[in-house]
Amino acid sequence: MVSVIRLTLSRSTSPQVLRVAGAALIVLVAVMAAAPVVRGRVVQHPLDVAAFLLLVVAVGVFWSLPGDFTRRMKRNPLSIAGFSIIVLFVMVAALAPVLAAPPATSRDPYLIPHAGFLPDPQPPRPGHPLGTTGYQYDLYYGVVWGTRTAFRVATVVVVISVAAGLLLGSLSGFYGGRLDEVIMRITDIFLAFPSLVLAVVITAVLGKGLDKVMLSIAIVGWPVYARLLRGEILSVKQRDYVEAARAAGAGDLRIILQHVVPNTIYPFLVYAAFDTGVIVLVAAALSFLGLGAEVGYADWGQLINMSRSWILGVPGDPFIYWYTVVFPGLVIFLFVLGWNLLGDAFRDILDPRLRGSA
Repeated sequence: MVSVIRLTLSRSTSPQVLRVAGAALIVLVAVMAAAPVVRGRVVQHPLDVAAFLLLVVAVGVFWSLPGDFTRRMKRNPLSIAGFSIIVLFVMVAALAPVLAAPPATSRDPYLIPHAGFLPDPQPPRPGHPLGTTGYQYDLYYGVVWGTRTAFRVATVVVVISVAAGLLLGSLSGFYGGRLDEVIMRITDIFLAFPSLVLAVVITAVLGKGLDKVMLSIAIVGWPVYARLLRGEILSVKQRDYVEAARAAGAGDLRIILQHVVPNTIYPFLVYAAFDTGVIVLVAAALSFLGLGAEVGYADWGQLINMSRSWILGVPGDPFIYWYTVVFPGLVIFLFVLGWNLLGDAFRDILDPRLRGSA
């Protein structure tokens, strides 16, 4: 086992990876030496900086692996674009305390600081590079820390949806019969409603809050995963290797975990990548409707919600407050675009029927 790990590390630790890690360290040291403010922030948040450096090394290791997966990604410019966008957002999330330091008196770093209580937004200026919303909430701080909120919402919802979909979809597809009928009719009930409308209703019933938003989106999202896995299992459970495992005395749980699910999981990865962007978009929509996080919380939808009274500007100048919508809308657009491009890449690479075109 040790020899296998050593061989893997020796293959992945290429000079290219070392150059990437060294360049990241040199840039970080240079920035710290040139900017005392940044140096102080780095010293105050060593774990976040360490996570950023580990991320840089991990990306370099992944990109230098000689496997078929990375080779197919490198041949597709859209895959590279999607991967780069997501990595950039992950880096911003990792360095959030350095890029936008929380105020010393803040009880929660996700609460956006505001400079005054003027009701009208103010344009970009020194100290507020992206401007401020109504009541002077800093847009730059909200965009940076909202990246962490976006990843947290997407991760929690995808994990819950995938777990529920794996459990119910595998039981439904493998056993069939009445169990399959009951589970599929329940999924049909959920799928009969428009997802956004149902999420709004569930959130309104549960109450306002980001945790309620995540739960409502997960409740709406799991049926698609269950139906997707069930369809794949129906086509796999009669294959020869499944019959051979059953003839060898393997139990149902072992067959499902070792033979059925691993051979049906790739559509999950593809759909989860597409769904990650949609989840953040739905969460932003719920926050814009006033059902998400509290006012002042670092959330992209919340930023637009705080400035919705100025979306149309003023008579004679409809674009006077353009920055209140453009910057939060742009990061939402790029986040969703990145996951969509990455989902396309996963589909082209993992689907055997499309590998010839990748």
